Amino acid sequence: MAMYHSYWGFFGGVLVLAFGTAFFKPGLQGTLAHQLTKANSSLGWGTFYWVVNVGSFIGPIAATLILVNHSAADWRYLFLACAAFTSLNLFMLIGLPHVESGAPKNENPFQVFFRAIENLANIRLIAWLLIMSGFWAMMYQLWDLQPNFITDWVDSSMVAAHMPFDFLKEIGPDGRVRVPQQMLLAVNALLIVFLIIPISWAVRKMRTLEAMLFGMLGATAGVLIAGLTGNGWILLLGILFFSLGEMLTGPKKNEYLGLIAPPGKKGLYLGYVNIPIGIGGGLGNYIAGKLYARVGEKANLSLKYLLEHTPFGDGKVWDGKIASLEGLTGITRTEAFAKLQEVVGQDGPACTRLLWETYNPQYYTWLPFAAIGVLATIALAIYGRMAKRWSDMNA
Repeated sequence: MAMYHSYWGFFGGVLVLAFGTAFFKPGLQGTLAHQLTKANSSLGWGTFYWVVNVGSFIGPIAATLILVNHSAADWRYLFLACAAFTSLNLFMLIGLPHVESGAPKNENPFQVFFRAIENLANIRLIAWLLIMSGFWAMMYQLWDLQPNFITDWVDSSMVAAHMPFDFLKEIGPDGRVRVPQQMLLAVNALLIVFLIIPISWAVRKMRTLEAMLFGMLGATAGVLIAGLTGNGWILLLGILFFSLGEMLTGPKKNEYLGLIAPPGKKGLYLGYVNIPIGIGGGLGNYIAGKLYARVGEKANLSLKYLLEHTPFGDGKVWDGKIASLEGLTGITRTEAFAKLQEVVGQDGPACTRLLWETYNPQYYTWLPFAAIGVLATIALAIYGRMAKRWSDMNA
């Protein structure tokens, strides 16, 4: 990813990263699952999630320091730094104790694959995975769609005024001093670092599915609060709600599969926990990309406004396709917002407000994902009630 800048070169790097993660993550999670009991699994998985979010908090700070000029060289150094951080695991793995999984050792990869598919052929497990896929389709938008939305629409100048260091500030396209989006979103990881252990301890006796239900409610509320505002402080309030929901749902999904996994299959079941992340993240990001380009991206909405409300659109018929906007206006996306300011005679903040009030990007972008979260929450509530009748799935 540091060396190849073409689409397919970079995509190849992503696949290599995914391939390595597919080996590393389930093995690590399975090792942990074998060390935990029902009595300490809540705190154990909470501690695991704490460690993950220590990295999630440090990462954006390191990235902000490296991406001083956001040049191609800076991005290369960022990816190289990530590779260096990841390579530290190789030294730590030397001291990782060997834990017997109880799984067969004489199977070839094809036999392991078919056994994984065979064990997955459980309609109740599939139902849970589909519910969680819907939830993660919404969840991943905090990290994958929200950065774009913050950059385009959120005024964090009032937050920036309280930042003690200059590297925590930047000048946005509208001329205002703001907090970099990655630092605003790092509050999510910071909250988890401080609160995940006490919250995991507090809900240790709560039924896992019930804790996840409360987590889904909190995360959905957070998406609505953070997504429907252009105010930096309210955004942070939404991130607080989202983080509280994540602290219940994230660790508990691992705990649930660890508890219901049959003997010798904990690693296998902890591999299944990545299925909802893959389906939800992939499908959610596909929807988000198509949706945001049409109803939320400031550059495209600037072109749309120029076409619909200024002389740039005189005598022109638009077919409604986003791809046609540049050709009809003769303006590139990268120039669109600056051209809008020039044409309407208003500064960056005023033009941002003009587009916000004209096209309501907050509603069209975030209400569909909140609806997905609500549907997933309702489905989990039904599943939780039914699971009380299943001794092997009631955890």
